[in-house]
Parts: sequence; structure tokens; C-alpha cells
Amino acid sequence: MGLDDKIKNAAEDAKGKTKEGVGSATNDKELENQGKGDQAKSDLKNAGEKVKDAFKH
Repeated sequence: MGLDDKIKNAAEDAKGKTKEGVGSATNDKELENQGKGDQAKSDLKNAGEKVKDAFKH
């Protein structure tokens, strides 16, 4: 996994956590769910990158 990919995935995860927190604090379920979705996308991308790395070695 390249450093750029790691940074992008970490930023997406952080954005998702922020959205989820703000949504939870303001009782905005849509925003909270968007945040959870952003985190899930980040997790999937990380998993995909790990699989790619496994086949490179």
C-alpha cells in the first residue's frame, strides 16, 4: 500500500468519524449514517490494498 493511499484512507476514515459524531450529537441520523458509510468505504479500501500487497510479496 502506498503512502498516498494510506493518507487518503485515513483522511476518509477521520471524515467519517467526524460526520458520525456530529450526526449523533445533533440527532441527525442521515449524517450519522453517511459517516458510518465513509468509514466502511475506508475499511474496504484498506482491505483491498492489503490483498494487493499480499500478492506483490
